[in-house]
Amino acid sequence: MDPVTTIEQLKKEVQQFSERRDWDQYHNAKELAIGLSTEAGELLDMFRFKTYSQVDELFQDPDRREMIEDEMADIFFFLLRLAQRYQLDLSGGFLRKMAKNEEKYPVEMVRGRNEKYSEYQ
Repeated sequence: MDPVTTIEQLKKEVQQFSERRDWDQYHNAKELAIGLSTEAGELLDMFRFKTYSQVDELFQDPDRREMIEDEMADIFFFLLRLAQRYQLDLSGGFLRKMAKNEEKYPVEMVRGRNEKYSEYQ
């Protein structure tokens, strides 16, 4: 579905889902950011104390893979809802940030390195 579903369609989906449940009253920026962070923590917990090979194995197990997708969907829900509630342009913001990252992480300086930009300047 990724190739055919737009971010705008997904924003409308989370808006309708939330409005049918009268959740606007709970979905302010602070609460949505907390939800985003909480769900990201739940995804992280799935990989906690696992070796790289054990993590790779999770993606081979259909049930575990679905659980990972579910956690990622929860994260995406909060991100989309925050963008929808505050009229944020996720695509535009992403592309703008990637352009900034191009400047912060020039290929000739960082290729094959994983330090933060402040560590190599």
